[in-house]
Amino acid sequence: MADFKKRVALLCGGNSPEREVSLKGGAAVRKALESRDYQVEVFDPPADLPRLAAQAGEFDLAFLVLHGPGGEDGTIQGFLDSLGLPYQGAGVLGSALAMDKALSKLLYRESGLDVPRAVLLRRGELPSEIPSFPLVVKPASQGSSVGISLVKGEKDLPLALEEAFRFEERVLLEEYVSGRELTVGVLGEDPLPVVEIIPGEGHLFFDYEAKYTPGLTRELCPAPIPEEVARKAQEAALLAHQALRLRHYSRTDFILTPEGRLLVLETNTIPGMTETSLLPLAARVAGLSFEDLVERLVELATTGL
Repeated sequence: MADFKKRVALLCGGNSPEREVSLKGGAAVRKALESRDYQVEVFDPPADLPRLAAQAGEFDLAFLVLHGPGGEDGTIQGFLDSLGLPYQGAGVLGSALAMDKALSKLLYRESGLDVPRAVLLRRGELPSEIPSFPLVVKPASQGSSVGISLVKGEKDLPLALEEAFRFEERVLLEEYVSGRELTVGVLGEDPLPVVEIIPGEGHLFFDYEAKYTPGLTRELCPAPIPEEVARKAQEAALLAHQALRLRHYSRTDFILTPEGRLLVLETNTIPGMTETSLLPLAARVAGLSFEDLVERLVELATTGL
């Protein structure tokens, strides 16, 4: 059992497009922490950071359930570092690197990982080249498939760019690679079992609706793939985790093509933390309950690893 006197500042909400997902995950984490006798106080960053700064000395650690800009990009991590308050997950550098899909692709390549071809486009620029259609258009630093579009032909490109530029000034035009969607979590330095994601009818990829509409997507864990492929995906997830200078945990998404190519799409530094999210699912298959997973993350945050 946890020490009852250990106090946790739980940060969730935020003002990114993923606010509602964050609040839902925060509620699940709070329930898990309190079931293990931690004392929990909730802070919503847009309104509560001055209060947290004033009370920082009352807490043993912060637990982050924030997604997207302001939560996963290193901003809140730097704030907590300045307060001397430990927290689970990536630090400032790792958070910023993983959030920037263009930079992370460079680091993946440097580590020998396979990635889809992509072109970075800034607002007002014309692309020097376009990967062949179909292609995926997405903001360079958002999560949960926010602002993402699958573009089947040139006539659909302007609308997709307009949608992506609603969220930020840089957009990736990435080749669409068909295949099976896999995701692999890392906990500590150990890869978790591989999960296969099967989006529902009408969804060619794991978009925002497919992620957060109950019953629309099936998740298979362990993924029904050959053991050698599963091992390769786990090794790649750990390599991505290390390439981006991450710590404690992460979850990396892949496409496995019919020809056997395993392409890295992106790495999440604060994966979804509802009881039905992908990382908790893989942890459960590995023998960790949701409460065990949350307590393990607390331990990682407070040991300074």
